[in-house]
Amino acid sequence: MPELPEVEVTRRGFADRLAGARVLGVELGKPLRWPLGVDPRSLVDRAVKVVTRRGKYLLIHLDEGLLLLHLGMSGSLQFAERLPPRDVHDHFELDTTRGRLRLHDPRRFGAVVYADTLDAPVARKLLGGLGVEPLEAGFDPHRFHAALQQRRASIKQVLLAGDIVVGVGNIYASEALFMAGIRPTLRADRVSRPRALRLHAAIVQVLQKALALGGSTLRDFSSAQGESGYFQLDAMVYGREGQPCRVCGSPIKGIRQGQRSTFYCPQCQKR
Repeated sequence: MPELPEVEVTRRGFADRLAGARVLGVELGKPLRWPLGVDPRSLVDRAVKVVTRRGKYLLIHLDEGLLLLHLGMSGSLQFAERLPPRDVHDHFELDTTRGRLRLHDPRRFGAVVYADTLDAPVARKLLGGLGVEPLEAGFDPHRFHAALQQRRASIKQVLLAGDIVVGVGNIYASEALFMAGIRPTLRADRVSRPRALRLHAAIVQVLQKALALGGSTLRDFSSAQGESGYFQLDAMVYGREGQPCRVCGSPIKGIRQGQRSTFYCPQCQKR
């Protein structure tokens, strides 16, 4: 699933070029996770103001209303002046005066939803429960620790929940916990203040590195220019079960937590 770095890499790949464009048409393929919520013809002639991101949602702000776009499990966006003919897995296309934006999603877990404003019920439903952005000033280390003290679930599961800090997906949670030296099965309320501060710093560092490397491409993620990410090649623990730890040489262990794969070093990451 594309996580925060992949979504931000995607946004950066087309946001500046799309801003200022005027909508010429909207084409829909097979139904996605949620309906668009508006007649596609009503979007024609609206202007794109800016493209922002909230968690793993891309927000295409129009001069009237906005589109909330989620890549789902396997979605990717392309943006170009001209694109090849749509295929069976191309389910949304925004034709504008500056090019075409196309959502390709083989599993159809993605979504494009229209909202009148950010205060509209559908926008509040999708965005209202999201935590702070980890790469913005609001991600305070002391508030982060205080929030962890209220949770009894494992620290890995709390990070993935996204209501304390948003966008720390499976890959990046495993990597940040390794960097901070914390076992992923440790209960969140048992993470001490010094360790929480190290984890806070590790989250920021891991996500910044992922952005610099274009995100992670494990299966089919590609940027809006069709480029793959390379973070996974530098991963310390993720996807490395049985391989030696790059720090201590101990075999990396793999477990399942909440139906997700977790990887950690039993020597470097303490309970």
